Amino acid sequence: MHAFATRAIHDGQEPDPRTGAVNVPIYLTSTYQLEGIDKHRGWEYSRVSNPTRDALETCLASLEGGATGHAFASGMAAIAALVTMLNVSDHVICGDNVYGGTTRLFSQVIVRHGIEFSYVDTSDPDNVRRALRPNTKLVHIETPTNPLMILTDIRAVGEICHQHGVPMSVDNTFMSPYFQRPIELGADIVMHSTTKFLNGHSDGLGGVLVTRSPEHAENFRFVQKNTGGVLSPFESWLILRGVKTLAVRMRQHNENGRQVAALLAKHPKISRVFYPGLPTHPQHELAKRQASGFGSMMSFEMGSRANAERLLQAIRVCTNGESLGGVETLISHSATTTHAALSPEERARIGITDGLVRISVGIEDIGDILEDLDRALKAV
Repeated sequence: MHAFATRAIHDGQEPDPRTGAVNVPIYLTSTYQLEGIDKHRGWEYSRVSNPTRDALETCLASLEGGATGHAFASGMAAIAALVTMLNVSDHVICGDNVYGGTTRLFSQVIVRHGIEFSYVDTSDPDNVRRALRPNTKLVHIETPTNPLMILTDIRAVGEICHQHGVPMSVDNTFMSPYFQRPIELGADIVMHSTTKFLNGHSDGLGGVLVTRSPEHAENFRFVQKNTGGVLSPFESWLILRGVKTLAVRMRQHNENGRQVAALLAKHPKISRVFYPGLPTHPQHELAKRQASGFGSMMSFEMGSRANAERLLQAIRVCTNGESLGGVETLISHSATTTHAALSPEERARIGITDGLVRISVGIEDIGDILEDLDRALKAV
């Protein structure tokens, strides 16, 4: 098997056999010419499959070490597809500090269909063990969590799940397969919002599920075909383009992230920094054990909403924006963006304060990022 960076550029992306084009073409077609009754060249209708999407799914499955990939129109569409493998009265264990949109989907939409959810702190594997029920059919974790950067020991939770015959899914959006590959650690399914680091340029929505199980693969293909929430050919091409530079981008994200975390950790106006790359992070050793880098996602405590607002108004190089994983540095106020769907009480329970700020450190010149943050903090 080739190394990661080589697979990111080549797997699923052989030169076009007709023209020799080194980039996979954007197949903007809804249908295909059939060669006869029930006879085709591999494609019949683009809701079912499309050559550009096929290339992306093959590449992402390779990078995550899975058997198959299944691309959807957004990260939330991928999460929604994940829970379609459940039936009425099934039970799901979910991390209590996952992305707010995931919690909103589960607790306000999916629960209407007779599926039960328990939200637990998965950073302690025993919490998962205690929450298991006879009808538990899925454990879903996010590590690191959004936005508090709490880690879950993937291998430990995976072992508990497998002892009880329960599949485990891992949202790997923050780390990307360059730094963390949950399937190698025991996960059954890996989910990404491809909008983020995989695409890397803040210009395309998407989501993917990668699985090692033929049963799950069959289910996800069925869902793609029957619900139609698939990734478009153009968006598939954008993400393929982004993935080609994933290795070099993630190395720079990681380097810049570590330097920003070091600046924030010693700044007198910041009371706490949440970043597993800091030796003071309580799960620093776990971060080193299950990932090959720390990435560029972190949060920090400004003490109040007013202080957070002053900071966000003072930045110039960095951008006040809700997303993450792009080449540009994005900063956001978690309580009013990613976790606005939660009540103040729910946010307080999991530790998301009005002074919490999340930053996705980009790949701009690190001197400019540090200068911008230092200047903006002086305005607080």
